[in-house]
Amino acid sequence: MNLASNSEKSPKILLITTADSSYPGADTVGQAHLTYADNTSIIRVPDPVILPKRFYLYCLKKGFDGIIVMSSGAECPFAGTYKRLASRLDALEKDLIAQEIDVRRIKLCAICTVCSASFLKEIKNMTKVLEDIGTVDSSKVEVASI
Repeated sequence: MNLASNSEKSPKILLITTADSSYPGADTVGQAHLTYADNTSIIRVPDPVILPKRFYLYCLKKGFDGIIVMSSGAECPFAGTYKRLASRLDALEKDLIAQEIDVRRIKLCAICTVCSASFLKEIKNMTKVLEDIGTVDSSKVEVASI
């Protein structure tokens, strides 16, 4: 997969989904024969809390313009992980501000196994935000400094 950003195309969005809830939510979109823009890429993880701050910055550096972290929310089967994830993303927000990167590029939301409407709404909303703020200037993103 080529991760380079192209300003002439739709902004590139990475969806980070949980294996047990938000990824099955994405499946319901397909099962219902609904579609969303091809400007998105999906990765499935046991829980997004496993990803360090560097991962998000690396994704922005490599051309993703926005990242939606779709978690299980407070319903997560792993005790305390949602709180740790929210804390990590709060710390990431401070790093983005320090690097003069718009914090709206990262979004945390809860998506369940049957939330196809919410899944599609989050992609649509992020696409709109990214169209308004433009593509990420990857030269501003410092991964090593974190």
